[in-house]
Amino acid sequence: MLTVLHFAQPVDGGVARVVTDLVRAQTGAGMRAIVACPPGGTLERTAAMAGARVRLWLAERGAGADLPWEIACAARIARRERPDVVHLHSSKAGLAGRLALRGRLPTVFQPHAWSFLAASGPTAQLALRWERFATRWADRVLCVSEAERLGGCEAGLSARWEVIANGVDLERFPVADGVARRQARAALATVHTLPQRAPLVVCVGRLCPQKGQDLLLRAWPAVAAAVPGARLALVGDGPDRRALRLAAGPDVLFAGHTDDVQPWYAAADVVVLPSRWEGMALAPLEAMAVGRPVVVTDVGGARESLPPGHVPHALVPPEDPAALAGALTALLADPVRRRALGRQAAQHIRGTHDVRRAAAAYARLYRALADREPGEPAPEAREFSSP
Repeated sequence: MLTVLHFAQPVDGGVARVVTDLVRAQTGAGMRAIVACPPGGTLERTAAMAGARVRLWLAERGAGADLPWEIACAARIARRERPDVVHLHSSKAGLAGRLALRGRLPTVFQPHAWSFLAASGPTAQLALRWERFATRWADRVLCVSEAERLGGCEAGLSARWEVIANGVDLERFPVADGVARRQARAALATVHTLPQRAPLVVCVGRLCPQKGQDLLLRAWPAVAAAVPGARLALVGDGPDRRALRLAAGPDVLFAGHTDDVQPWYAAADVVVLPSRWEGMALAPLEAMAVGRPVVVTDVGGARESLPPGHVPHALVPPEDPAALAGALTALLADPVRRRALGRQAAQHIRGTHDVRRAAAAYARLYRALADREPGEPAPEAREFSSP
């Protein structure tokens, strides 16, 4: 039985959903999945429910004074669990995990968006130097989009690359027809102030600079003026919640965190994610699986994730509230186009971003790394992409 040890920090948002979906598929395929993560987020619980063994790894989100202890703890977990492959998710796990293992076990590092894009000034330069150095301790650097891989190459990283696009659990995110939309609206209205017939734009994501909700709030007055009665729902929580509330008008709903975002996608007319940087965001994939048109910024793998022909309607430049407002207004004003784009999106996700297809690609990668003899070089990298 192949044993995969996942280290993950952060423990909420898209990373937690990716790890949870992955271990659910792995345990279903007969693998032994272990998730080492801090408490306090959703991952500890959802990974256990998905069939993984969960180990406590106390690690802060950023690099701080506790880093030596976090490295030692990661090394101790790896010694006890004796995995065939270690999979490190995001920059913090990639930092502590690679320092703990230093290539002694087959290691996959998955950035889930590059750390040097999330910082500025000396911090960004330090993060970039670390990533250039640390590729020697990863048998694979695994990207969720070709754009993310190219971003690493352009930044000077020399790595054994792999590309596996994010996938969606299609059982959790079935297509929602008009009846399902009305039912979702009615259910959400019992908890939130949400007019049943109001045009609804939904943004699912952590309330933080990366996800760009501040840009969305700057764009929203133009949308509201052009589409009377329109409502915007921000689904999620995070460090920017207070500042965003102060900037928002009465037609913006702060829904908070929820473990089940599917009803929000089902209730939406349009789903938007105005990120400043991404690898390949999970929320737009989930929304498209449900059959909703999306508007996303042209960062990371956003362009790659869209169905053919959707770029003119769905993709806008980053940091451009006017373009964002224009795209949202155009879709809200055209229900026929919205429905057509939604149908095409649902078909596209089922053909290219099924989580089972992504999990099979991960499994091939793990086995290629685990089957090599001690001291044997890592097998030549191939790109396993979902499309």
